Amino acid sequence: MMTLKNYNYFSQEANLEYMSYSQFKSFCECEEKALAEIAGDFRREETAALLVGSYVDAHYEGTLDIFKANHPKIFKRDGSLKADFVKAEEIINRTERDKLFTKYMSGKKQVIMTGEIEGVPFKIKMDSYHEGKAIVDLKCVKDFKPVWDEELHRKVPFVEAWGYDVQGAIYQEIVRQNRGKQLPFFIAGATKESTVDICVMNIPQERLDECLQLVKALAPRYKALKLGKETAARCGKCDWCKETKILTEIVDYRDIEVSDNAD
Repeated sequence: MMTLKNYNYFSQEANLEYMSYSQFKSFCECEEKALAEIAGDFRREETAALLVGSYVDAHYEGTLDIFKANHPKIFKRDGSLKADFVKAEEIINRTERDKLFTKYMSGKKQVIMTGEIEGVPFKIKMDSYHEGKAIVDLKCVKDFKPVWDEELHRKVPFVEAWGYDVQGAIYQEIVRQNRGKQLPFFIAGATKESTVDICVMNIPQERLDECLQLVKALAPRYKALKLGKETAARCGKCDWCKETKILTEIVDYRDIEVSDNAD
């Protein structure tokens, strides 16, 4: 197995050899899209919303200067930050004013570990790791409100909607394998609202246990897909499926699914 470092953690070679939380989530969304991402045939759009989170991440990693150099589009022509990244600075300032938030984000940054879940190699990279005490992940989100789930037809907590509970289960299990101890998983969250809200929240162990069972159930299939041993399914809804769709028939307009994203 390849040795992972910061410089090669996100490489195509590493993504082929290891599963990660983000890759697992991508497979859950659309198997064919996930394979296209691994092969380099599809890249997710680098939106301002994602870059704001990356900006705050880079600050806590101590790599903000490098991030700014690599993302010139975050600046206006006069060299000042665009509005979205002024908000990112506001988020940083707000979180650093809070002692509890700062305490939880004071662990060792970007700690890499690897392990296996049901025979599938996994890699993790922790935002704030407190040796023998806790795992903390930093999240910048729109707000802390529940999110509409189209499959369940109801709102669910944002932690579940975005799969942060699954991420916590994977991180906890890989750390347990490396350190022989099950550590609690926390989210240090901040919102992008006009007035920034902050929170440090835990995910109960029973929820992490449930999510780990989900990972154990699905990861072997996703490994088989990566090895070309099974055929990937298409979700028919994501950007990859839209981009590669081939029309084979005429459809009744009443059969086209109407999404109801209730607020």
